[in-house]
Amino acid sequence: MTLKIHPINLGDLTMDASGLVLFRSPGVKTTIPFLGFLITGGQEPILVDSGPRDPQAFAAFGMDCVRTPEMTIDHHLAQHGLRRKDIRHIVHTHAHLDHVGADDQFPMTTTVALARRELEFAASGVMGPGMYTAEDTKHLIDRLHTRGALRLFDVDGSFEEEIIPGVAVRLSGGHTPGSISVLVETDEGMVNIAGDIAYNIDDQLVNPLLDQASHEPTITANRAMSSLEEKRALKRALSDCRFLLVGHDHPALVSGGRIVGRYTGAISNPQADVTKAVNYRAIDAGGATAA
Repeated sequence: MTLKIHPINLGDLTMDASGLVLFRSPGVKTTIPFLGFLITGGQEPILVDSGPRDPQAFAAFGMDCVRTPEMTIDHHLAQHGLRRKDIRHIVHTHAHLDHVGADDQFPMTTTVALARRELEFAASGVMGPGMYTAEDTKHLIDRLHTRGALRLFDVDGSFEEEIIPGVAVRLSGGHTPGSISVLVETDEGMVNIAGDIAYNIDDQLVNPLLDQASHEPTITANRAMSSLEEKRALKRALSDCRFLLVGHDHPALVSGGRIVGRYTGAISNPQADVTKAVNYRAIDAGGATAA
């Protein structure tokens, strides 16, 4: 069984750079992708995160979201000979609006899965109605009351839960109380699909903006957890994976707890293989990628 992971762009968001990495370039606009990850080659196809429901929802925050026809789920699935009904599992790293918004495009025969702790937090109102929208949360509750339409993980950091052979989830925390990592076994090591524990790998992990200590990551500017909890989530992710895939940046290659390579041509490229180290461009001691 050869598992493949395909990063797919489900929309582009333009926003203030300081909203992603703490204190980074206030007033400077930056554009990030909303990424989902299609896992193929296993027992059943899996989609990790489904993207936003309505690009216009971000206008209320002074952000501009664009979704072209090439950024739709149907377009990406077609590149791999799939349709929505073929997706057996949708797994959510967490339940923010840019990660769960398209769940209602899939039939109730598709099982949507997330941490029970995340669903509880979404309904708690702690982060207000912006990050967890009424429409998205209500849809998850509808699935909860439809047989087989929702799966709740109870991972607490002491164990993992398997989805299909070679794919499991564990609690990562850091970003939200119920943030999980999707762990995929490959021939060259484990892939960690880690959601939003980091937004920008270069500024947080390669050349951290705010930290001088070795191996010390810079935190994001959008999290429900403490600074220490976010740092722990990042360090745990780097401790045992070979490939790190986050929700809004290019894939990274990991060795010895550090980012040692990047793959800038992988997003929305059906031919890209993020599970092969040879496809990553090495990062030198100063943080630059090799020519």
